[in-house]
Amino acid sequence: MTAKSPITCHVLDSSTGKPAPRVLVRLQQLERSDDDNAPDIFQPLAKGYTDLDGRCLDLLPPAGSEEEKKEKTALQAGQTYKLVFKTKEYFEATDRTSFYPWVEITFTIANPDEHYHVPLLISPYSFTTYRGS
Repeated sequence: MTAKSPITCHVLDSSTGKPAPRVLVRLQQLERSDDDNAPDIFQPLAKGYTDLDGRCLDLLPPAGSEEEKKEKTALQAGQTYKLVFKTKEYFEATDRTSFYPWVEITFTIANPDEHYHVPLLISPYSFTTYRGS
């Protein structure tokens, strides 16, 4: 079995009952400001696209790999991350309109040694998510 990213996701189109391929997914990491007057901001960390099965398994290098060490992308305990799914483009590519141009899912990593899988179920006018396995 090939090692996969420590954060993966799966996008399913609940209005068709099928996976959602070619959805752009961006992973961002929260950068907290030391200045009480400055905003906390999310910094880009990685991006990818869902495959034909609606899965994005390669956002980050596998945990412990030489590539992960080189890119310094190891997950951090207590750190907040965000996945941004560009759903508008997916629905436009399937000749449908949608209410949400993107979906943002923000979460905090408790244990960086665990795998984090984030499924997203979308339709043109709703979405839902949960922590998968």
